[in-house]
Amino acid sequence: MTLYAVEAIDDAIKATRAFLWPFDRGRWLRLAVVIFFVGGTGGFAPFQFTGSAPTGPGPGSEAPLPSGAPSPEFAAPGGVELLVIAVIFALIASILLGFLFVGSVMEFVFVESLRREAVSIRSYWRDRWRLGARLFGFRLLFGLLTLIVIVAILAAILWPLLVGDGGFALGLVFLAIPVFVVVGIVSGLVGGFTTNFVVPIMLLEDRALLASWRRFWPTLTGQWKQYLAYAVVSFILQIAAGILASIATVLGALVAAIPLGIVGLVGVALLSVAEIVGWILIAVAALIFLLAIFVLGLLVAVPVQTYLRYYALFVLGDTEGDFDLIAERREAVRE
Repeated sequence: MTLYAVEAIDDAIKATRAFLWPFDRGRWLRLAVVIFFVGGTGGFAPFQFTGSAPTGPGPGSEAPLPSGAPSPEFAAPGGVELLVIAVIFALIASILLGFLFVGSVMEFVFVESLRREAVSIRSYWRDRWRLGARLFGFRLLFGLLTLIVIVAILAAILWPLLVGDGGFALGLVFLAIPVFVVVGIVSGLVGGFTTNFVVPIMLLEDRALLASWRRFWPTLTGQWKQYLAYAVVSFILQIAAGILASIATVLGALVAAIPLGIVGLVGVALLSVAEIVGWILIAVAALIFLLAIFVLGLLVAVPVQTYLRYYALFVLGDTEGDFDLIAERREAVRE
């Protein structure tokens, strides 16, 4: 049996080379913007739990507190403090949700760019933002569901400690480890398959997300061996690509560090003569270095993410011809 996941390894390399070379600065920069959002979505901040402490006087306390009076150490925050906390929380949540929404729309911009072999962020955004909104809703609900499952498992383990009815059950921890592994694998597969296979179907047939999953499901179950092979090979490819990208970024950082390091040393030398000028030089050198690493990392990610997405599109089209978004590129590569 031919494994499409193995065949597509070389095909995706050829397609990536044809799409990105010869070097086009505008195309690379636009793809870097897309990949910045595509690669940065899906994260959720963990909830923080705080336990209550007894406030009654203990041995050695100077004087008992009046009934109902809060302890100075644990005084409840006032209305202004609560308002500030609420505003900060709402601001952070808005930023995270906005980033998640933009990233969801950018998934369609990315696939459309590979499909048409031309990158136009504004045009594709205008045409596909509604599909992106559906993906955003799915990611949000699925992420919350996964978080609820994890919190429920943790609550079951820590319940004796939380209520004070018993000791910590170490056996439950070992029992929960494989459960966490299974939850992580299932969550990763559902999220990954949605991004790599369902999103192209949504774009190709202009379907809703769940309807696209129903379209994809017979292909997934009918050729499960192909997609199992894809999951394994894709995992290996992502590790290898991550290592190569890290090496390239580090080498680029070393190159950038030489001139900027000289500027920083000049700033250090000037601290004893002109302190303000010295600190300005140090700050500018550090800021430019961080910005250079950031931009370099995005540019390195362009061929890596393009290759991985092409790889998934090749596998999808091989398993079901009706889902082939890159038929012309596939034919050109395999000729």
